Amino acid sequence: MRALQDALIITKRQLLQLTRVPEVLIFNTIQPVMFVLLFRYVFGGLGANIPGGYVQLLMPGIFVQTVTFTLAATAQGLAQDMEKGLIDRFRSLPIARSAVVMGRTLGDGLLNIVVLIVMGLTGYLVGWRPTSGALKITLGFLMLLFFGYALSWVGVFAGLVSKDARVVANVSFLFTFPLTFLSNAFASTTSMPRPLQYFAEWNPVSTMVAAVRQLYGFKNVFGATANSYPSKHPITMSLVYMVVLMAIFAPLSVRKYKNSSK
Repeated sequence: MRALQDALIITKRQLLQLTRVPEVLIFNTIQPVMFVLLFRYVFGGLGANIPGGYVQLLMPGIFVQTVTFTLAATAQGLAQDMEKGLIDRFRSLPIARSAVVMGRTLGDGLLNIVVLIVMGLTGYLVGWRPTSGALKITLGFLMLLFFGYALSWVGVFAGLVSKDARVVANVSFLFTFPLTFLSNAFASTTSMPRPLQYFAEWNPVSTMVAAVRQLYGFKNVFGATANSYPSKHPITMSLVYMVVLMAIFAPLSVRKYKNSSK
């Protein structure tokens, strides 16, 4: 309980930063909105034959892409705190060692709530209409938040391993961009070379996109290419991926932070 209380204090500090530097919140919401408008009006004609329109397929992909970028934002933010010496200040305080990294992930998770609300409203304005009902739509957004939270632990570990904010930003985006674009988020995987098709099939982003599309009531027309388990059970497999990511990177991140604090 003490560790959780300490983590909530660190989370509060992160939220206060947004009020004092509102540009962070503004740019975190503008970029996803730009993606929505770009894909909707520039590439929308590519999906003219898709039932329900390309925007129905597009929005789940952009939702997942946005929460995937949480990894890079968390890594860069933590690396910047280390460069400024803020982590050294936290070390001198009588707080739990896990509080700093847990507070960082909780803060980024709360920021994702705001970003997803803005994106959902933007999607609605450009024609996105989920048809599955309020319960499944809510579950879809909860899965997105949990997916972003799980990836934020990967970002924490990356930020602790590489303490230079510029390096960690470049490395994180080199990792997240292939995940988001070598997937079924924006185009069919059937045109990819066979090895890339299998990668896309087992890619956590592809699985998450398929799960969210299913929860929003949209048929996944960019479906299975290798007839694998993730393509047949995207919701189950997405939950497995999230639990595995947290089970691996949460203890690794806490241990890395403790070791760096010695």
